[in-house]
Amino acid sequence: MSQLFISDLHLDGAHPEITDQFLQFLNGEGKHAQALYILGDLFEAWIGDDDPDADKQRAVRALRAITDSGVKTYLIHGNRDFLLGRRFCAETGVQLLKDGTIIDVYGRRVLLMHGDSLCTDDPAYQRLRRIVRNPLVQFVMRSLSLKQRQKLAAKMRAGSKAHIQSMDRLAPQIMDVNADEVLATFARYGVDCLVHGHTHRPHIHSISTDGKQLTRIVLGDWYEQGSVLRWDEKGYELAGLQRK
Repeated sequence: MSQLFISDLHLDGAHPEITDQFLQFLNGEGKHAQALYILGDLFEAWIGDDDPDADKQRAVRALRAITDSGVKTYLIHGNRDFLLGRRFCAETGVQLLKDGTIIDVYGRRVLLMHGDSLCTDDPAYQRLRRIVRNPLVQFVMRSLSLKQRQKLAAKMRAGSKAHIQSMDRLAPQIMDVNADEVLATFARYGVDCLVHGHTHRPHIHSISTDGKQLTRIVLGDWYEQGSVLRWDEKGYELAGLQRK
């Protein structure tokens, strides 16, 4: 059986076709997986575990079904769904992992991250990331009314969209990872394989440094098609999933 890795689905009621594909994925190869790892931004925005969005609740029920079937499912917070919490885990059976978790994949130590912390060439984003990941800030955000959180999420999405458009036009390289930070991360965790998402640039990178061979696997987003990393005892494959 394979271990499956996905990220950056950005599930949202405005794009039910992505949710449809995710549910088909879970009901297909997902239910036969040894484990499923979701490396952030499962949702376009998660305003709290009381989010009533019908499309998101479809995903919650589907995750409950797959974990009930015996597939261990794990999730790392992304920059869009950092408010996923205990109630979500209780309702889905999904286990939260910290950003920067090392797992054993068929005898190989593999580091899992969302990937946004590697984009250090964008200091404005990194400042915002530190703010919203602060437990006190998150406590205050969760204390807001549902309507207030919905308005705040809309403003944050609009701001993020404007920032991305600006950077794509003026300095597109800023939106990708910083090479030095990537090497520092490999050294800090003592691994030779890193899997992450966030940048929406699916690719398998081979890096040679100090006589070592490192592998960085970047998962793709699900806007136009799905993206999955399949890993079994024979090796791994990064593949696209065509939308039906």
